[in-house]
Amino acid sequence: MAQATPVPNGDVRERLLREGRIKARGLMPDCSNYTYLAHVRGDAGAETLGVYKPAQGETPLDDFPDGTLGKREVAAYLVSAALNWQVVPLTVYRTAGPLGPGSLQQFIVADVSEHYYTLMPARATDFRTMAAFDVIVNNADRKSGHCLLDGDGHIWGVDNGLTFHTIPKLRTVIWEFAGEEVPAELRRDAQRLAEGLVAAEGWVKSLKQLISGAEIRALAQRARRLADEGRYPEPSSRWAYPWPLI
Repeated sequence: MAQATPVPNGDVRERLLREGRIKARGLMPDCSNYTYLAHVRGDAGAETLGVYKPAQGETPLDDFPDGTLGKREVAAYLVSAALNWQVVPLTVYRTAGPLGPGSLQQFIVADVSEHYYTLMPARATDFRTMAAFDVIVNNADRKSGHCLLDGDGHIWGVDNGLTFHTIPKLRTVIWEFAGEEVPAELRRDAQRLAEGLVAAEGWVKSLKQLISGAEIRALAQRARRLADEGRYPEPSSRWAYPWPLI
């Protein structure tokens, strides 16, 4: 698998994704929207790989506004970071790119033979966190293959564009915990998130540039409900499962 020269974590990596020159290397396989593996290079020679999703390459959908999926990818990252759950890789929105505005996410060098169905039940703790995250962001498309295992053993959730709808749309393969009590620490984090959204903490200003006010209010309500009710939801019908599953 292609790799780039490593760069430090944290601020340097984020600055590289926000400001580096993007060169699309080619389309990534099995994606419903135009998704490019990108080489990102900074002025000082630092470089990395990213996943670039230009807005003009999005397939129009009936239930999500056109051109918003990349912004929802970034919003999902902001929520993951606010919760301190590390579900979503570092993701930024670039207003200019080789194919126009779009999201740019840190590329995860992953074991492609591993996904949700192969990682369960050994990694159930990680997936309880991811399941809670998907409830909070109202993820309408959590496939098994959207769960990536990196070289450090961390599991990431990618392809988070179908999120934050105001109407319940949870569609996921992670139903093993349905009806179970949500771990107390996750409930506390969800409560803290809800309070931060209502108080419009600093990071919420960035969120407002990505999703609507109604979607932010619905996000806060879902986080508060998860904290208060404290149980993972049950699938309501066969439509609660994405297709294809992997």
